[in-house]
Amino acid sequence: MPEIENIKYFALLEEFETSHKLIKLGFGELQNINLSNGFYFLPFQLLSQGFERFMKAYICLGHLHKHEKLPNSKYIKNLGHDLEKLLKEIIENYYRDFNRSQFNLDNEFIQTDSDLKELLFILSEFGKLARYHNFDLITDNAKIGVNTTQLWEAFENKVLNSKDYEKLMDFNLSHEVYNKISTYIIVVFEKFISAISRQFIFKCLGQKGIQLSASTFFDFGMLCEKDFGKKDYRSQTTKYKETPKKVHKRTILDDIQRNINPEFKSKKILKSEYNGDWPFYADKVIIECRQSHWCIVTIDGFDYALNGSAKGRYKLENPHDAGMAILGKSISNFIKMALELNTT
Repeated sequence: MPEIENIKYFALLEEFETSHKLIKLGFGELQNINLSNGFYFLPFQLLSQGFERFMKAYICLGHLHKHEKLPNSKYIKNLGHDLEKLLKEIIENYYRDFNRSQFNLDNEFIQTDSDLKELLFILSEFGKLARYHNFDLITDNAKIGVNTTQLWEAFENKVLNSKDYEKLMDFNLSHEVYNKISTYIIVVFEKFISAISRQFIFKCLGQKGIQLSASTFFDFGMLCEKDFGKKDYRSQTTKYKETPKKVHKRTILDDIQRNINPEFKSKKILKSEYNGDWPFYADKVIIECRQSHWCIVTIDGFDYALNGSAKGRYKLENPHDAGMAILGKSISNFIKMALELNTT
């Protein structure tokens, strides 16, 4: 591959770094959506910008590898803001078979997955016109964009089932519904980004591709089926960093109370012995029910609220919000087991 001017090389590197940060922040803001935070505009803005910049930087690199020169401005401008069009351009011109079974899985996903197509359409519409939807309404603009929030909510509703709607009515479990939605969507996007990023790892874009992506999209390229939907991206966001995590470090007195107070029932549970989908990052926890109402879980010496009653009484975070449980995995069975300790 020919050499390119340093100023252009570092500009391309900056685009990969910027898009990588935007995408991760977008995922984090999706995970921040909950009953009290319905600000979809922010993740839409971050993800539409992040995906567009990533794919355009990828196309520049692909063009350099294929034609031994960078594309001109007319070529890039003609691609516009349509994410589906950008992906089509990549597939048709700069997406190569790296002779692994993973390629077939990646290729089939990015070309045929209906969820990916629908989500990219929504973000494309947001990037093109819909971000100014309200101003178009206010000013009687004849060329008005679609309401992407409504389209997104319609997609979310397809993810949910009758049990999820029941959870929305349950103070203890409503947050799990939002976790399920964000996890489902992020899995789709992680599969999309990792499929494209693997082109770097398998040298489909040459040595420059490895150099330019080494500090950015290699982490996505290394993801496989067992990894999707497991990462908590909220730690990247300002909202999560600035929100104090209300946890309680246990004391000797707490342990004495647990052992001698007849109104405090507790049980240690090990991941290796649990028959179900283990929701915690730690391999063992202790569940406790106090006075038949307040359920907590102890993880690595700290207490977290299992149910809403304990959250209100002790001012504790639940394990999901504290980053101690995997988003998208329910803790409802642990609440049930803690309450059942009173009957044993």
